[in-house]
Amino acid sequence: MSNSVENGQFIKYVILLSMNPGKSFNEELIREHVAHLRELQAMGKLVMCGPFADYPGGMIVIEAADLEEARALAERDPFVKSGTENYELRAWEISSEENNHLGMG
Repeated sequence: MSNSVENGQFIKYVILLSMNPGKSFNEELIREHVAHLRELQAMGKLVMCGPFADYPGGMIVIEAADLEEARALAERDPFVKSGTENYELRAWEISSEENNHLGMG
């Protein structure tokens, strides 16, 4: 495993959002969620985000120092704080030419 993988350079955190039963969105909550995304962007944490086109829910990919920071950022999302959506958090190892496909290329 390359040193840059170990130090987190090729780790991103994936927040998978899914609607809780009986819950729904309203315009105010969506605007609060977008403000949260903009805050993540301003902090240099947001990599990409958006809803799924073929499946309920959405995904936010972030940069974080570790799993604890990623969890804290996920739990600040108004969708999660309001109980409207639940989330799963994954640490995603990025395989690329730059890291010789996690040292296995």
